[in-house]
Amino acid sequence: MNLEKQSKEILIKNDRGGYTVPTARLYPFQWNWDSGFTALGLVKFNEERAWQELEKLFEGQWQDGLLPHIIFHQSSPDYYPGPDLWGMPKDVYENDRLLPQTSGISQPPVLSTVVRMILEEANDKALAVVAAQGLYPRLLAWHRWWWRARDPENTGLSVVYHPWETGMDNSPAWDKALQRVEAVNNSGHKRRDLQQVNQAQRPSQMDYNRYMALVELFSSLKYEPEALYEQSTFKVIDLGVNSLLQRSNIDLLSLAQQFGSLEEQAEIEMRINLTRQAFQRLWSPELSIYLNWDCITNTPIEIPVAAGFLPLFARIPDEKQAKQMSYELSRWSDLCRYLVPSCSPDSADFEAKRYWRGPVWFIVNWMIGEGLEHYGQTALSEQIRQNSKELVELSGFFEYYDPQDSSGLGGGEFSWTAAIFLHWLSE
Repeated sequence: MNLEKQSKEILIKNDRGGYTVPTARLYPFQWNWDSGFTALGLVKFNEERAWQELEKLFEGQWQDGLLPHIIFHQSSPDYYPGPDLWGMPKDVYENDRLLPQTSGISQPPVLSTVVRMILEEANDKALAVVAAQGLYPRLLAWHRWWWRARDPENTGLSVVYHPWETGMDNSPAWDKALQRVEAVNNSGHKRRDLQQVNQAQRPSQMDYNRYMALVELFSSLKYEPEALYEQSTFKVIDLGVNSLLQRSNIDLLSLAQQFGSLEEQAEIEMRINLTRQAFQRLWSPELSIYLNWDCITNTPIEIPVAAGFLPLFARIPDEKQAKQMSYELSRWSDLCRYLVPSCSPDSADFEAKRYWRGPVWFIVNWMIGEGLEHYGQTALSEQIRQNSKELVELSGFFEYYDPQDSSGLGGGEFSWTAAIFLHWLSE
Protein backbone atom coordinates (compact mmCIF):
# COMPACT_ATOMS: atom_id res chain seq x y z
CA MET A 1 0.00 0.00 0.00
CA ASN A 2 1.41 3.41 -0.89
CA LEU A 3 2.00 5.95 1.85
CA GLU A 4 -0.66 8.40 0.68
CA LYS A 5 -3.36 5.73 0.78
CA GLN A 6 -2.07 4.46 4.12
CA SER A 7 -2.17 7.93 5.67
CA LYS A 8 -5.77 8.48 4.53
CA GLU A 9 -6.79 5.13 5.97
CA ILE A 10 -5.25 6.05 9.34
CA LEU A 11 -7.33 9.24 9.48
CA ILE A 12 -10.47 7.32 8.56
CA LYS A 13 -9.69 4.61 11.13
CA ASN A 14 -9.16 7.20 13.90
CA ASP A 15 -12.43 9.02 13.10
CA ARG A 16 -14.90 8.88 15.99
CA GLY A 17 -17.81 10.61 14.30
CA GLY A 18 -17.00 14.26 13.72
CA TYR A 19 -13.64 14.27 15.46
CA THR A 20 -10.39 12.34 15.19
CA VAL A 21 -8.48 10.73 18.06
CA PRO A 22 -4.68 11.05 17.85
CA THR A 23 -4.38 7.26 18.06
CA ALA A 24 -6.59 4.50 19.41
CA ARG A 25 -6.42 3.72 23.17
CA LEU A 26 -3.35 5.84 24.08
CA TYR A 27 -5.24 9.09 23.33
CA PRO A 28 -8.97 8.24 23.05
CA PHE A 29 -10.40 11.80 23.05
CA GLN A 30 -10.19 14.97 20.94
CA TRP A 31 -7.01 16.97 21.47
CA ASN A 32 -6.83 20.64 20.56
CA TRP A 33 -3.72 21.07 18.40
CA ASP A 34 -3.90 17.48 17.17
CA SER A 35 -7.25 18.29 15.55
CA GLY A 36 -5.79 21.39 13.93
CA PHE A 37 -2.99 19.47 12.27
CA THR A 38 -5.34 16.59 11.45
CA ALA A 39 -7.67 18.95 9.56
CA LEU A 40 -4.78 19.86 7.24
CA GLY A 41 -4.70 16.22 6.14
CA LEU A 42 -8.47 15.71 6.02
CA VAL A 43 -8.94 18.61 3.61
CA LYS A 44 -6.92 16.70 1.00
CA PHE A 45 -9.73 14.17 0.54
CA ASN A 46 -12.81 15.36 2.48
CA GLU A 47 -13.21 19.13 2.85
CA GLU A 48 -16.50 18.95 4.72
CA ARG A 49 -14.98 16.57 7.27
CA ALA A 50 -11.99 18.89 7.78
CA TRP A 51 -14.29 21.76 8.76
CA GLN A 52 -16.31 19.42 10.97
CA GLU A 53 -13.12 18.52 12.88
CA LEU A 54 -12.66 22.14 13.90
CA GLU A 55 -16.32 22.84 14.59
CA LYS A 56 -16.52 19.79 16.85
CA LEU A 57 -13.50 21.00 18.81
CA PHE A 58 -15.14 24.35 19.51
CA GLU A 59 -18.09 22.60 21.17
CA GLY A 60 -15.82 22.56 24.21
CA GLN A 61 -14.96 26.28 24.25
CA TRP A 62 -15.61 28.00 27.60
CA GLN A 63 -17.51 31.26 27.68
CA ASP A 64 -14.36 33.17 28.70
CA GLY A 65 -12.75 32.08 25.41
CA LEU A 66 -10.57 29.21 26.67
CA LEU A 67 -10.42 26.33 24.20
CA PRO A 68 -9.31 23.36 26.37
CA HIS A 69 -6.61 20.94 25.34
CA ILE A 70 -8.85 17.87 25.69
CA ILE A 71 -12.54 17.54 24.82
CA PHE A 72 -14.09 14.43 26.40
CA HIS A 73 -16.88 13.71 23.92
CA GLN A 74 -17.33 10.22 25.36
CA SER A 75 -15.93 8.20 28.25
CA SER A 76 -12.95 5.86 27.99
CA PRO A 77 -11.09 3.75 30.56
CA ASP A 78 -7.86 4.03 28.56
CA TYR A 79 -6.74 7.54 29.55
CA TYR A 80 -5.76 9.21 32.81
CA PRO A 81 -6.59 11.84 34.02
CA GLY A 82 -10.19 11.74 32.84
CA PRO A 83 -12.78 14.53 33.11
CA ASP A 84 -13.60 13.98 36.79
CA LEU A 85 -10.09 14.88 37.93
CA TRP A 86 -10.06 18.20 36.06
CA GLY A 87 -12.90 19.59 38.17
CA MET A 88 -14.37 21.70 35.39
CA PRO A 89 -16.45 24.53 36.93
CA LYS A 90 -20.18 24.21 36.26
CA ASP A 91 -20.60 27.72 34.84
CA VAL A 92 -18.04 27.58 32.02
CA TYR A 93 -20.68 27.24 29.31
CA GLU A 94 -23.36 29.75 28.39
CA ASN A 95 -27.06 28.95 28.83
CA ASP A 96 -26.36 26.18 31.37
CA ARG A 97 -25.04 23.86 28.65
CA LEU A 98 -23.38 20.88 30.35
CA LEU A 99 -21.61 18.86 27.66
CA PRO A 100 -18.97 18.05 26.62
CA GLN A 101 -16.67 17.84 29.60
CA THR A 102 -13.15 19.17 29.10
CA SER A 103 -9.77 19.69 30.70
CA GLY A 104 -9.03 23.12 32.20
CA ILE A 105 -5.89 24.18 30.32
CA SER A 106 -5.20 24.91 26.65
CA GLN A 107 -2.62 23.96 24.04
CA PRO A 108 -0.47 25.72 21.40
CA PRO A 109 -2.90 27.77 19.29
CA VAL A 110 -2.47 26.67 15.70
CA LEU A 111 -6.13 26.81 14.63
CA SER A 112 -6.29 30.26 13.02
CA THR A 113 -3.37 29.24 10.81
CA VAL A 114 -5.16 26.01 9.92
CA VAL A 115 -8.44 27.79 9.13
CA ARG A 116 -6.69 30.26 6.84
CA MET A 117 -4.78 27.47 5.06
CA ILE A 118 -7.89 25.36 4.50
CA LEU A 119 -9.89 28.40 3.38
CA GLU A 120 -7.26 29.32 0.79
CA GLU A 121 -6.78 25.72 -0.40
CA ALA A 122 -10.44 24.67 -0.53
CA ASN A 123 -12.07 23.65 -3.79
CA ASP A 124 -15.54 24.18 -2.33
CA LYS A 125 -15.21 27.93 -1.72
CA ALA A 126 -18.84 28.40 -0.70
CA LEU A 127 -18.54 25.80 2.06
CA ALA A 128 -15.16 27.18 3.14
CA VAL A 129 -16.36 30.78 3.44
CA VAL A 130 -19.40 29.80 5.52
CA ALA A 131 -17.29 27.56 7.78
CA ALA A 132 -14.45 30.06 8.25
CA GLN A 133 -16.90 32.89 8.89
CA GLY A 134 -18.59 30.79 11.58
CA LEU A 135 -15.29 29.91 13.23
CA TYR A 136 -13.80 33.43 13.13
CA PRO A 137 -15.54 34.88 16.25
CA ARG A 138 -14.67 31.76 18.25
CA LEU A 139 -11.04 31.98 17.16
CA LEU A 140 -10.94 35.65 18.12
CA ALA A 141 -12.39 34.84 21.55
CA TRP A 142 -9.68 32.22 22.09
CA HIS A 143 -6.90 34.60 21.04
CA ARG A 144 -8.27 37.24 23.39
CA TRP A 145 -8.17 34.67 26.18
CA TRP A 146 -4.45 34.13 25.49
CA TRP A 147 -3.84 37.90 25.33
CA ARG A 148 -5.72 38.73 28.55
CA ALA A 149 -5.99 35.73 30.86
CA ARG A 150 -2.42 34.64 30.12
CA ASP A 151 -0.79 38.04 29.69
CA PRO A 152 -2.51 40.24 32.28
CA GLU A 153 0.40 42.71 32.27
CA ASN A 154 0.16 43.12 28.48
CA THR A 155 3.80 42.27 27.80
CA GLY A 156 3.13 40.70 24.40
CA LEU A 157 4.02 37.20 25.60
CA SER A 158 1.56 34.73 27.14
CA VAL A 159 2.40 32.42 30.04
CA VAL A 160 1.59 28.75 30.55
CA TYR A 161 1.04 26.99 33.85
CA HIS A 162 1.45 23.33 32.95
CA PRO A 163 3.89 21.34 30.79
CA TRP A 164 0.88 19.69 29.13
CA GLU A 165 -0.20 23.14 27.96
CA THR A 166 3.00 23.50 25.94
CA GLY A 167 2.25 20.29 24.05
CA MET A 168 5.90 19.37 24.68
CA ASP A 169 5.21 17.81 28.05
CA ASN A 170 8.54 16.54 29.36
CA SER A 171 10.90 18.84 27.47
CA PRO A 172 14.15 19.25 29.42
CA ALA A 173 13.41 22.98 29.31
CA TRP A 174 10.81 22.41 32.06
CA ASP A 175 12.95 20.31 34.43
CA LYS A 176 14.08 23.02 36.85
CA ALA A 177 10.79 24.91 36.80
CA LEU A 178 8.90 21.69 37.46
CA GLN A 179 11.08 20.86 40.47
CA ARG A 180 9.43 23.75 42.33
CA VAL A 181 6.10 21.92 42.12
CA GLU A 182 5.48 19.85 45.23
CA ALA A 183 4.61 16.39 43.96
CA VAL A 184 1.42 14.75 45.17
CA ASN A 185 1.45 11.14 46.29
CA ASN A 186 0.08 9.49 43.20
CA SER A 187 -0.19 5.98 44.59
CA GLY A 188 -3.91 6.05 43.92
CA HIS A 189 -3.51 7.44 40.41
CA LYS A 190 -3.20 4.85 37.68
CA ARG A 191 -1.35 5.93 34.58
CA ARG A 192 -2.73 4.37 31.41
CA ASP A 193 0.03 5.47 29.03
CA LEU A 194 2.51 2.87 30.33
CA GLN A 195 0.09 0.09 29.40
CA GLN A 196 0.43 1.15 25.76
CA VAL A 197 4.01 2.47 25.43
CA ASN A 198 7.39 1.44 26.85
CA GLN A 199 8.23 3.40 30.01
CA ALA A 200 11.58 4.46 28.49
CA GLN A 201 9.64 6.48 25.88
CA ARG A 202 7.35 8.35 28.33
CA PRO A 203 7.67 10.96 31.13
CA SER A 204 8.96 9.73 34.51
CA GLN A 205 6.65 8.96 37.41
CA MET A 206 7.97 11.92 39.42
CA ASP A 207 7.16 14.26 36.52
CA TYR A 208 3.69 12.76 36.33
CA ASN A 209 3.15 13.28 40.06
CA ARG A 210 4.00 16.95 39.60
CA TYR A 211 1.70 17.22 36.58
CA MET A 212 -1.15 15.96 38.75
CA ALA A 213 -0.25 18.34 41.60
CA LEU A 214 -0.73 21.23 39.19
CA VAL A 215 -4.09 19.88 38.01
CA GLU A 216 -5.24 19.66 41.63
CA LEU A 217 -4.07 23.25 42.28
CA PHE A 218 -5.88 24.62 39.22
CA SER A 219 -9.08 22.79 40.11
CA SER A 220 -8.95 24.13 43.68
CA LEU A 221 -8.63 27.67 42.26
CA LYS A 222 -11.58 27.04 39.90
CA TYR A 223 -9.36 28.09 36.98
CA GLU A 224 -9.72 31.78 37.87
CA PRO A 225 -7.16 33.62 35.68
CA GLU A 226 -6.01 36.04 38.40
CA ALA A 227 -5.56 33.26 40.96
CA LEU A 228 -3.62 31.08 38.53
CA TYR A 229 -1.32 33.96 37.60
CA GLU A 230 -0.56 34.65 41.27
CA GLN A 231 -0.38 31.10 42.63
CA SER A 232 0.80 28.66 39.96
CA THR A 233 4.15 27.20 41.00
CA PHE A 234 4.95 26.51 37.35
CA LYS A 235 4.87 29.63 35.15
CA VAL A 236 6.89 29.91 31.95
CA ILE A 237 6.89 31.72 28.63
CA ASP A 238 6.86 28.85 26.17
CA LEU A 239 8.33 29.37 22.72
CA GLY A 240 5.95 26.88 21.13
CA VAL A 241 2.79 28.52 22.46
CA ASN A 242 3.99 32.05 21.71
CA SER A 243 5.37 31.25 18.25
CA LEU A 244 2.20 29.48 17.19
CA LEU A 245 0.09 32.23 18.75
CA GLN A 246 2.01 34.90 16.83
CA ARG A 247 1.67 33.00 13.54
CA SER A 248 -2.02 32.49 14.32
CA ASN A 249 -2.35 36.21 15.09
CA ILE A 250 -1.03 36.97 11.61
CA ASP A 251 -3.48 34.51 10.07
CA LEU A 252 -6.34 35.71 12.29
CA LEU A 253 -5.71 39.21 10.92
CA SER A 254 -6.21 37.83 7.41
CA LEU A 255 -9.51 36.26 8.53
CA ALA A 256 -10.54 39.51 10.24
CA GLN A 257 -9.97 41.39 6.99
CA GLN A 258 -12.57 39.10 5.41
CA PHE A 259 -15.02 38.52 8.27
CA GLY A 260 -14.30 41.01 11.06
CA SER A 261 -14.56 44.70 11.87
CA LEU A 262 -11.97 47.43 11.46
CA GLU A 263 -11.72 47.63 15.26
CA GLU A 264 -10.92 43.92 15.46
CA GLN A 265 -8.30 44.25 12.75
CA ALA A 266 -6.63 47.10 14.64
CA GLU A 267 -6.71 45.10 17.89
CA ILE A 268 -5.06 42.08 16.26
CA GLU A 269 -2.46 44.20 14.47
CA MET A 270 -1.53 45.90 17.73
CA ARG A 271 -0.97 42.52 19.38
CA ILE A 272 1.17 41.30 16.47
CA ASN A 273 3.47 44.32 16.80
CA LEU A 274 3.66 44.04 20.59
CA THR A 275 4.58 40.36 20.42
CA ARG A 276 7.18 40.86 17.70
CA GLN A 277 8.99 43.37 19.91
CA ALA A 278 8.62 41.27 23.07
CA PHE A 279 10.20 38.21 21.44
CA GLN A 280 13.56 39.94 21.23
CA ARG A 281 14.28 39.32 24.91
CA LEU A 282 14.03 35.57 24.21
CA TRP A 283 16.81 35.66 21.59
CA SER A 284 20.19 34.24 22.58
CA PRO A 285 22.99 35.56 20.34
CA GLU A 286 25.41 33.16 22.07
CA LEU A 287 23.35 30.06 21.23
CA SER A 288 21.86 31.37 17.95
CA ILE A 289 18.42 30.23 19.06
CA TYR A 290 15.44 31.53 21.01
CA LEU A 291 15.05 30.43 24.64
CA ASN A 292 12.09 29.68 26.87
CA TRP A 293 11.69 31.91 29.94
CA ASP A 294 11.10 31.07 33.60
CA CYS A 295 8.69 33.72 34.91
CA ILE A 296 9.23 32.85 38.57
CA THR A 297 13.01 33.35 38.51
CA ASN A 298 12.68 35.88 35.66
CA THR A 299 15.55 34.25 33.76
CA PRO A 300 15.99 32.53 30.39
CA ILE A 301 15.97 28.73 30.34
CA GLU A 302 19.31 28.07 28.67
CA ILE A 303 18.50 24.65 27.23
CA PRO A 304 18.41 24.58 23.41
CA VAL A 305 15.29 22.74 22.24
CA ALA A 306 13.54 22.44 18.88
CA ALA A 307 10.92 24.99 19.93
CA GLY A 308 13.73 27.55 19.76
CA PHE A 309 13.44 27.38 15.96
CA LEU A 310 9.65 27.83 15.87
CA PRO A 311 9.88 31.66 15.77
CA LEU A 312 10.80 31.09 12.11
CA PHE A 313 7.24 29.84 11.58
CA ALA A 314 5.99 33.02 13.27
CA ARG A 315 8.13 35.36 11.09
CA ILE A 316 9.81 36.72 14.23
CA PRO A 317 13.57 36.73 13.39
CA ASP A 318 15.21 39.25 11.12
CA GLU A 319 17.22 37.95 8.17
CA LYS A 320 20.49 37.90 10.14
CA GLN A 321 18.94 35.95 13.02
CA ALA A 322 17.30 33.49 10.63
CA LYS A 323 20.66 32.80 9.00
CA GLN A 324 22.30 32.24 12.40
CA MET A 325 19.48 29.86 13.34
CA SER A 326 19.99 27.88 10.14
CA TYR A 327 23.71 27.54 10.92
CA GLU A 328 22.86 26.25 14.40
CA LEU A 329 20.35 23.76 13.06
CA SER A 330 22.90 22.57 10.49
CA ARG A 331 25.26 21.94 13.40
CA TRP A 332 22.57 19.77 15.02
CA SER A 333 22.30 17.79 11.78
CA ASP A 334 25.99 16.91 12.03
CA LEU A 335 25.27 15.29 15.42
CA CYS A 336 22.30 13.10 14.50
CA ARG A 337 21.00 11.25 11.45
CA TYR A 338 17.54 12.83 11.23
CA LEU A 339 16.31 16.38 11.81
CA VAL A 340 14.81 17.94 13.89
CA PRO A 341 15.53 16.37 17.30
CA SER A 342 13.44 17.89 20.09
CA CYS A 343 16.58 18.75 22.08
CA SER A 344 20.10 19.63 20.97
CA PRO A 345 21.96 16.32 20.43
CA ASP A 346 25.00 17.55 22.36
CA SER A 347 22.95 18.55 25.40
CA ALA A 348 23.39 16.53 28.58
CA ASP A 349 19.58 16.30 28.65
CA PHE A 350 19.28 14.63 25.25
CA GLU A 351 17.51 11.24 25.25
CA ALA A 352 16.94 9.83 21.77
CA LYS A 353 13.86 7.77 22.62
CA ARG A 354 12.09 9.63 25.45
CA TYR A 355 9.09 11.70 24.35
CA TRP A 356 10.10 15.39 24.01
CA ARG A 357 13.71 14.95 25.19
CA GLY A 358 15.23 13.98 21.84
CA PRO A 359 12.86 12.38 19.32
CA VAL A 360 11.77 13.89 16.01
CA TRP A 361 8.15 15.04 15.65
CA PHE A 362 6.49 15.50 12.26
CA ILE A 363 4.51 18.59 13.22
CA VAL A 364 7.63 20.38 14.48
CA ASN A 365 9.54 19.41 11.34
CA TRP A 366 6.81 20.82 9.12
CA MET A 367 6.64 24.15 10.98
CA ILE A 368 10.42 24.62 11.12
CA GLY A 369 10.76 23.56 7.49
CA GLU A 370 8.04 26.00 6.43
CA GLY A 371 9.73 28.78 8.39
CA LEU A 372 13.15 28.09 6.87
CA GLU A 373 11.66 28.12 3.38
CA HIS A 374 10.07 31.51 4.06
CA TYR A 375 13.50 32.91 4.98
CA GLY A 376 15.12 31.46 1.86
CA GLN A 377 16.95 28.64 3.66
CA THR A 378 15.70 26.19 1.05
CA ALA A 379 18.46 23.57 1.26
CA LEU A 380 17.97 23.03 5.00
CA SER A 381 14.20 23.10 4.59
CA GLU A 382 14.43 20.40 1.92
CA GLN A 383 16.75 18.33 4.12
CA ILE A 384 14.11 18.35 6.88
CA ARG A 385 11.45 17.40 4.34
CA GLN A 386 13.46 14.47 3.01
CA ASN A 387 14.42 13.30 6.51
CA SER A 388 10.75 13.31 7.46
CA LYS A 389 9.73 11.34 4.39
CA GLU A 390 12.44 8.78 5.02
CA LEU A 391 11.29 8.27 8.63
CA VAL A 392 7.80 7.33 7.45
CA GLU A 393 9.15 5.13 4.67
CA LEU A 394 11.37 3.24 7.12
CA SER A 395 9.15 3.07 10.20
CA GLY A 396 5.55 3.99 9.37
CA PHE A 397 3.26 6.64 10.85
CA PHE A 398 4.37 6.88 14.47
CA GLU A 399 3.90 9.60 17.08
CA TYR A 400 7.64 10.39 17.15
CA TYR A 401 10.96 8.93 15.97
CA ASP A 402 14.49 8.25 17.19
CA PRO A 403 16.71 10.84 15.43
CA GLN A 404 19.63 8.40 15.39
CA ASP A 405 18.18 5.08 14.18
CA SER A 406 14.76 6.12 12.72
CA SER A 407 12.76 3.75 14.94
CA GLY A 408 9.11 4.69 15.41
CA LEU A 409 8.15 5.52 19.00
CA GLY A 410 5.06 6.24 21.07
CA GLY A 411 1.67 5.63 19.51
CA GLY A 412 1.35 3.95 16.12
CA GLU A 413 -1.00 4.87 13.25
CA PHE A 414 -0.79 8.43 14.52
CA SER A 415 -3.22 10.97 13.09
CA TRP A 416 -1.13 14.12 12.92
CA THR A 417 1.82 12.28 11.38
CA ALA A 418 -0.48 10.91 8.68
CA ALA A 419 -2.13 14.30 8.21
CA ILE A 420 1.10 16.28 7.90
CA PHE A 421 2.39 13.67 5.46
CA LEU A 422 -0.66 14.38 3.27
CA HIS A 423 -0.34 18.14 3.69
CA TRP A 424 3.42 18.44 3.24
CA LEU A 425 4.99 15.36 1.70
CA SER A 426 2.37 13.75 -0.53
CA GLU A 427 3.25 14.15 -4.21
